[in-house]
Amino acid sequence: MPGYFCDVPVFVGDPDSAVRLVIDKDAPNTFRLINSGTFYSASSDPAYWTILQARGINLPDGSPLAWYLRRKGYKETQQVRGPWLFEACMDRGQLESVRHFLLGTTDETLEQLAQKLSEKYPDAKIVGTHAPPFGEMTSESRSAQDLLIERTAPDIVWVALGTPKQDREAGRIHERLGVTTVAVGAAFDFSAGTKRPAPNLLIALHLEWLFRLISEPRRLWRRYLIGNSTFLMLMVRDIRKWKR
Repeated sequence: MPGYFCDVPVFVGDPDSAVRLVIDKDAPNTFRLINSGTFYSASSDPAYWTILQARGINLPDGSPLAWYLRRKGYKETQQVRGPWLFEACMDRGQLESVRHFLLGTTDETLEQLAQKLSEKYPDAKIVGTHAPPFGEMTSESRSAQDLLIERTAPDIVWVALGTPKQDREAGRIHERLGVTTVAVGAAFDFSAGTKRPAPNLLIALHLEWLFRLISEPRRLWRRYLIGNSTFLMLMVRDIRKWKR
């Protein structure tokens, strides 16, 4: 059973359980890594909020979300960090010959990423990569992308296009092709080495967001400063509803 935050269902369990769900070939689904930035985007986009409520599995990528759900009574809720999930599935998928397709970022990043993954996980099966054009895709480019994915027959399509675009596209691909999709954000950049991940100490202290804000202030200030404030307001609203 999921937990709920403002009527959005959230996965309750440990990270290892999340890995097992993602690499299960017999139960394809679409997965989103959600955090305060997700709710910031959804608060001004009703269609996106509906996506979060209606389909797929929302994994608590943000530590404040996991913390709040535990306080709310969903005691087994644990944070599932997107970068960790990505590499854990690469690692454990080796034993089950899981086939991976990498969708997003740039051709250069994907080339570096595939190389790094092959060195670290030599038995991981990367069956295809694709960097779609920036901006809105045409119907022709989307059809070509779908055909490429279909021909490579992956078990999992990892989608890194930025929120909320990646969640919409991951859901569409899952519905169109019946394959597991995971919207995984900046995990490609961290694993490829094109962006520096937060030190383990800051991750343990739940300050990864602060490291990323300092690293990319112009791009991320709105997501973290306004996004965190939006999350707090939503949390207050949820507490009032919960306590009735």
